[in-house]
Amino acid sequence: MNAPTCFSLTTQDHVAHLVMNRPAELNTMHPTFWRELDELLTRIHNEGVARALVISSTGKHFSAGMALETFAGAISMDDQSPEGRAAIFDLLTDMQATFTKIENLRIPVICAIQGGCIGGAVDMVTAACIRYASADAFFCIQEINIGMVADVGTLQRLPKLMPFAVVKEMAYTGRRLPAARAMAYGLVNEVFDSADATLAAALQCAKEIAAKPPVAIWGTKQAVTYARDHSVEDSLRQMGWLQGTVWSNAHVRESIAAMKERRAGNFTPLSALQPFRSLG
Repeated sequence: MNAPTCFSLTTQDHVAHLVMNRPAELNTMHPTFWRELDELLTRIHNEGVARALVISSTGKHFSAGMALETFAGAISMDDQSPEGRAAIFDLLTDMQATFTKIENLRIPVICAIQGGCIGGAVDMVTAACIRYASADAFFCIQEINIGMVADVGTLQRLPKLMPFAVVKEMAYTGRRLPAARAMAYGLVNEVFDSADATLAAALQCAKEIAAKPPVAIWGTKQAVTYARDHSVEDSLRQMGWLQGTVWSNAHVRESIAAMKERRAGNFTPLSALQPFRSLG
């Protein structure tokens, strides 16, 4: 892909850091944003180099969500015919799939959130594994305030992270949820004094994750995501199959030795993935 215009991406010590870098536009989401994000997530997923991903932002706000001009221009939402309404379904499916890539990424994803996390940005961060926020952060299901239903993941994922009644209150009223309340409800892991401290904590968490055997982290993410959506009995059965797939005596020995010797462990990275369409 060409050099991204909405993001910067760096990788250091097996930690990928994806930064939204359009602060003057409040890091709003327009067609180029979606295309670049999808391509960058696919690259991270396929390469197998990073062992954790931090998503952060620049400027006063994490993101003000969907760019309103998107609906008036670049993306046409035709409600005048059955064919046009069917196209709305297909468009939303594509957009939903991009944020689902965050959830399905082979590595844990940590969001460092400052200022406003609004509309589509809530869809985005609810697909992550861990959320850290600065004290000035707030969350808002903005869609109801502009006459629409949130449609890219918020209403599906947020009830699995917070009390159902609180989600309904946010979704029906469009009120802001401050960072402190978000942490009390379980949406945010921890609140920090500043954006810099929030990002530092996210990077430190990612560094700790990156020090573990990548395939064990992969297996853990698979297990907890499955358990969220299935019964305990089904999840335990899945755990047996999963453990039989990823168990490594060598990784256990190396992890214990590294702890005793107070050194970094030496672990095999995840295998790079070759896109199916490029095979043959």
